[in-house]
Parts: sequence; structure tokens; C-alpha cells
Amino acid sequence: MNVTTRFLMLLSVFLSISQSAWATGNKPQPPMHSHPKSYGQGWECDTGHKQVEDRCLKIEIPVNGYATHTAYGRGWGCTFGYREIEAECVEVIVPKNGYITSSGDGWKCLREFRPNVDRCDRIVVPENAHLDGSSVGIGWVCDRKYRQKNDTCVIIKVPSNAYLTNRSYGNGWMCERGFRETNDVCEPVIVPDNGYFVDKSYSSGWECERGFKEHNNQCRKILLPENAHLDYSGNDWACDRPFRLNGDKCVPEY
Repeated sequence: MNVTTRFLMLLSVFLSISQSAWATGNKPQPPMHSHPKSYGQGWECDTGHKQVEDRCLKIEIPVNGYATHTAYGRGWGCTFGYREIEAECVEVIVPKNGYITSSGDGWKCLREFRPNVDRCDRIVVPENAHLDGSSVGIGWVCDRKYRQKNDTCVIIKVPSNAYLTNRSYGNGWMCERGFRETNDVCEPVIVPDNGYFVDKSYSSGWECERGFKEHNNQCRKILLPENAHLDYSGNDWACDRPFRLNGDKCVPEY
């Protein structure tokens, strides 16, 4: 190997090393406590560290806390049985007759008890009542045939021609079909001639047949004036087109 060939070989190795060094020196290097992203390009901080500009700084994790794998938020959470209060992990104190919730950061009372600030008080269920399993309200409801009156359950007095309901409002009963409530009793609905019964909690309990109109609790036949017809309800009339109403008659529009 002559001198010229050896020189060219050394020059080639030198250029290769120089190019590699130049490329490495110009490419940003990941900071300490980081790793390549699992998808895409770039890097992300290791668990327990957070990105501040181009660095990964250690996160201060409170006692009874742990580092999370999320890139947002505080970067830490409280272990089961503790909850975050003012950047600290405070133990959840479960009172007697209570239990810790599945999330691990709170508590609830056992059945037959209800929360009262930091304790669980027993629910006092009156006679003729039962627990309702609700976390709101008084915690109990009256049995069927009874209604709540203050802290007791009193029997519902159902009048003749009525039946019990399961509604939590009202008087606890409704009149049978064909009867209407009047002063806590169920009176029969008297349907006049040319009328029919309607099962509604309002109105008189009956309506007039088509072609008749209510008047003084009776159904009076509608007498159509000339150039008129029964309206959409069937219990009144309107003028034909192109006539218009004038008093009780239908007169030409022009």
C-alpha cells in the first residue's frame, strides 16, 4: 500500500467520524429521566417526573401518595384509603356503622344508618313503615294503606267508591270510574242526555256528543245558522268560507 492510498483511507475514516460527530452534536438529545415516546417521535418524562421546558424535573409526591402515568395534572394520586386535601394525602376516617367506598377516597353508612357530619346515625323507622334504601330524605316510607304525618304513619281512610293509590302525593286514594272527588268523598258523575262520561281528574267528568253544546249542566242541540258548520270540536260552530261572523249570523265577507 503506497503513501497516497493510505492517506486517502485515513481521510475517509476522519470524514466519517467528523460527520457522525457533527450530526450528533446538532440533534437535540433527550434530557435525563426521559424515554422515547411509545408512539410518534420525540420523548416524554419518566413516571415521577414532569416536563418543564426541555427538562424532566422530579415531582414531589406527598406521603401516602404515588406517581401516576399521566402527562397532565399533578402527576400523583393518593393511595386507597386516603384522599387529597390541600396537596396532601389525608387518611379517610370511617365512622362506626360505615364503610369505605369502592373509590377509596370516601365513606358511606351501612343500611339502617344515615350520615350526619362525621358519624352514622341509626334511622328510626316508625310503626307501619319500612326503610327505602335512599341516601336522601328521611330514609323510610310508610307501608301501603298508610301515609306520613310528621314522624309517624297514619292509616289512609278510603271513602266508598274509591281505591288506594301508590302515589306519594295527594290523599292516597282515587275515585272509581264513574265517580268524582268532592269534599273527600266520591260522588257519582251524572251524565246528561246527549253526553258521555270522560275519565279526567278535571272538568265536570262528562262532555257533550258532537252537535251538542254544554249549557246549564245540560247538552243543548246546536242550531246552525245559514252558511255555517260545526267546528273542529264538534261542540260549536263556525262560518263557511267566504262568510264571516256577525252577531249570531254568517254574512258575506264583502
